[in-house]
Amino acid sequence: MKLIVGLGNIGKKYENTKHNVGFMTVDKFAEENNVVFNKTKCEAMIAELFLNGEKILLAKPTTYMNESGRSVGPLLDYFGIDIADFIVIHDDMDLPVGQLRLRQKGSAGGHNGIKSIIAHLNTQNFKRIRIGIDHPQKQSVVDWVLSKFSAQQEKSLEEGIQRATSALDSWLTDADFMKTMNKYNHK
Repeated sequence: MKLIVGLGNIGKKYENTKHNVGFMTVDKFAEENNVVFNKTKCEAMIAELFLNGEKILLAKPTTYMNESGRSVGPLLDYFGIDIADFIVIHDDMDLPVGQLRLRQKGSAGGHNGIKSIIAHLNTQNFKRIRIGIDHPQKQSVVDWVLSKFSAQQEKSLEEGIQRATSALDSWLTDADFMKTMNKYNHK
């Protein structure tokens, strides 16, 4: 069994904001696989699918971004999922809009959702797909991550989300994350 977690904030107010790129990506992946988020468990909305005979859980924590670990830790425990079978998708201000960066482990890099997950799992050793949202030029970081994408950014964002869902397919199909990283970590 594998767990794919998209990070974001719940509620209409936050839909399609930069901080919700993780939610947008798992929503797209669910849509491509004809599944819906129809269950709740451990403070997360859950969708289930089977790929190549393996159960895959998609999760969107309902704890708000800064408390994401409060959901992720219990989800891994409840379903007995090994950390090697877990991946998180989140926004990254250090990358241009839509650019991907896959990592097997690492620090939070200032991302509060990742800080929370690291604190709850007591490790930095988990897979991530980071999707660029660019860095604010003239506004605060909080205002930036909670703002919507501009019309100019939409195309890059859509391409990035599509590449992220393709990267998930790649990892789930051949289970070789290093190979997936090599394929998708280019500009």
